[in-house]
Amino acid sequence: MAEETVKEDKSPITPTETGNSIFSIDLRPKFIELPKLGDDKTKVNIRYPLIAPFAFAHIYWDDKEKSIVYDVEEPKISETDTKLLKLIKMGLEEMINISFVKSKKHNVLLEYLEKNVQSILIELGAKVDDATYQKLMYYIYRDAVGFNDVEPMMMDYYIEDIECNGVGFPVYIVHRKYANLKTNLVYKELKELADFIEKLAQRAGRYVSYARPLLDGTLPDGSRVNATYSEDVTTRGPTYTIRKFTKEPWTPIHLIRNNTAPASSFAFIWLAIESKLNVMVIGETASGKTTFLNTILHFIPPEARICSIEDTRELNISHDNWLPAVTREGFGIPNIAGKTYGEVTLFDLLKETFRQNPDYVIVGEVRGNEAYVLFQGMASGHPSFGTFHAGGVETLVRRLETPPINLPGTLIESLDVVCVCIHLKEKRKSIRRLKQVVEIMEVSQELGKIDSNVMFEWVPTDDEFATKEDSYVMKKISDRTGQSIEEIKEELEKRTRLLEALADKNILSHKEVTKIISSYYKNPQGVLEEFGIK
Repeated sequence: MAEETVKEDKSPITPTETGNSIFSIDLRPKFIELPKLGDDKTKVNIRYPLIAPFAFAHIYWDDKEKSIVYDVEEPKISETDTKLLKLIKMGLEEMINISFVKSKKHNVLLEYLEKNVQSILIELGAKVDDATYQKLMYYIYRDAVGFNDVEPMMMDYYIEDIECNGVGFPVYIVHRKYANLKTNLVYKELKELADFIEKLAQRAGRYVSYARPLLDGTLPDGSRVNATYSEDVTTRGPTYTIRKFTKEPWTPIHLIRNNTAPASSFAFIWLAIESKLNVMVIGETASGKTTFLNTILHFIPPEARICSIEDTRELNISHDNWLPAVTREGFGIPNIAGKTYGEVTLFDLLKETFRQNPDYVIVGEVRGNEAYVLFQGMASGHPSFGTFHAGGVETLVRRLETPPINLPGTLIESLDVVCVCIHLKEKRKSIRRLKQVVEIMEVSQELGKIDSNVMFEWVPTDDEFATKEDSYVMKKISDRTGQSIEEIKEELEKRTRLLEALADKNILSHKEVTKIISSYYKNPQGVLEEFGIK
């Protein structure tokens, strides 16, 4: 099969803003529709731009590996030019001003780098043709401002995770369309990989060393990084995993259009959030818990006071009255309680949060002693949301009731709605689904046993969702508001139709969806009429 090259954007590339600059690079986000995998994987051969016009992704069937692989294709330079590039980088280390590297304006960075590179070339007496100069500048930009060999992958919209397992082993990616793929990037030297881990730590504003070899942080673009620094911890050498997030947060409409969850389930959760009920999103690793949580936060009333706490910043909420907080590492030797000087934990932040008059409390990931404070807050009338690692509701309850959390069943009953997310990796595709929306009715005295009602459930055979008529949550809302069950069901139907209308019209913009939901709180009839809903 001939190579299938996905058409790239032909609009002008963005040059630097100086008359002397001759290097240009296209750093605009790119979304390119990729074909689905057919029955014959051996015919897969796709190429699309990552950093035009220099770096491209090439996804194809490798006969030797007997699988689909992902290659990053970059400009080739001669051995002489490689030595010149090394000299230029050494010169830049002496000349470069770190404040410029931290600048978010790429045109300023390009201008600054190019001026310094041209000065070094003059000093070295080196003359290169235009094509070679462009290649050299690309590699200088990639390594000085970007993330070295990984930079092209960081620019790939379809990559969710970048996974390095040590020295001498290929880096793997998780592709939105084609699942796990081996790449052509292999770190051959221990020092090269260790230096890159240090760079990740610096960009994340964290510290890593042989004494503190574990890194967990957030990169400037919002990506989450987890890394190890020494062979003592990971025997193959330093490792890292970068979890990439989309530049603009996904909305419920994205998930409806992807068939991740039906509009009716979002309308149901919308009612629960408006009625100040407590919601927990659970699932296994990479099941889409944080993404799902972030989408349902669109339903919080526009003027509500929101306080969120996280280990690494992942949530992105458009509300103005939002106080985001993150934990902080401490310094020095841990005390008898295992805490270092200056450390701020989720437990510390959560205690302070309940003193800040929140209307809604969000915990990015619940996993330790902060769960007790969170559920106490739920029981005292502070609506709270969070994510938790568990495959199902019974597993969730069992984990909450056993060490190290040890919550009593009476507190767990404060939880109203549990959303269960799953990630299925099939031969042809990788899909995420909302497996269940479960209403918590009563927690039994027996460990891990609960009385619950599955309101929505995904049916794998048809890839559709089954819905129950009777709802414990609707009854709870009725008791709180005085509305009849029929009135609540009618409102549920209106919101379902509104969300379906947004999906039909392909209204995906984070700001636009937020604006429509905010308008619905103020003038529901006007919004319904705007979309032709009676």
